[in-house]
Amino acid sequence: MFRPKLLLTSLAALVLGACSPQDPQAVTCAAIAKQVILPTYSRWVEADRQLAVSALAFCEGKASLETARADFLHAQKAWAELQPLLIGPLAEGNRAWQVQFWPDKKNLVGRQVEQLVSSDKPTDAASLAKSSVVVQGLSAYEYILFDSRIDMADSAQKARYCPLLIAIGERQKTLAEEILERWNSNDGVLAQMTKFPNQRYADSHEAIADLLRAQVTALDTLKKKLGTPMGRQSKGVAQPYQADAWRSQSSLKSLEASLTAAQTVWVGVDDKGLRGLLPKEQKPLADKIDAAYTASLKLFHDNQRTLTDLLNDEAGRQQLNEIYDSLNVVHRLHEGELAKALGIQLGFNANDGD
Repeated sequence: MFRPKLLLTSLAALVLGACSPQDPQAVTCAAIAKQVILPTYSRWVEADRQLAVSALAFCEGKASLETARADFLHAQKAWAELQPLLIGPLAEGNRAWQVQFWPDKKNLVGRQVEQLVSSDKPTDAASLAKSSVVVQGLSAYEYILFDSRIDMADSAQKARYCPLLIAIGERQKTLAEEILERWNSNDGVLAQMTKFPNQRYADSHEAIADLLRAQVTALDTLKKKLGTPMGRQSKGVAQPYQADAWRSQSSLKSLEASLTAAQTVWVGVDDKGLRGLLPKEQKPLADKIDAAYTASLKLFHDNQRTLTDLLNDEAGRQQLNEIYDSLNVVHRLHEGELAKALGIQLGFNANDGD
């Protein structure tokens, strides 16, 4: 006799559930995963596929060195855009080092590439995957195409280095495809960031915290990638060869690409970024972070000189200090006020102890 009441109660609960607003953190997390992170990973895969094609075309004499270098810079930019988005398999183990080896304080890239090409053993993508991470990625690729001691226009040098160049291109393509596949699998990171709870996140708040931690770590890394060659860790003595892309003179372009990607996570597509989670009373903080991104990106955009060039004179060093300080503002706002406003305990980041 109580069943009709029970049924009505259940129906009422369902209706109320359907009418209740969705968890804003879950909506934001899913939007960032689908509209920001996944497209960026997809662009990275496409850039690495092109890198593999490019290496082969160059080594077969079907493409110029200029084209090969341009394709490398495109792949490096795609990788730089992933820096604030290192969540899931790419952030685990030493996979990031398999893409780019930095810091390289002892020129391990140059030394190990030379050891490998001097070896009697043939190099291909399969054998490279079992080799040191130092020679698997973009840092080694850059060394071959840009180092001043290597002349890839010379047929003998080209024959010496091309097997490794082709192997790196294939290795990067395979690695990128594997990562994207793991993101898109049934229980992959995309699924874990769109439906809660799951084996990675107990709730959406944990996922948002993970996103912010990735941002904070990336912003801190940008400061290190700029501060190290500036000499901020060596009593003001410039260390130009400690920049992450000094051979191709593209360090600042990579930093700008990373910062732009971080801003996309903050703003989101259709305003569904971390910014949208701040309540109205936190508008001053949102405006402050907006202004910090704008100011820093303008400094990057307005600069036309390379990092090495800027280190060579007082005006350039002052310009680098301004860029560094602007990055520091963005980093500190995320690490401090934004984390507090979102109720997130950041804990240690991946760079602590470096």
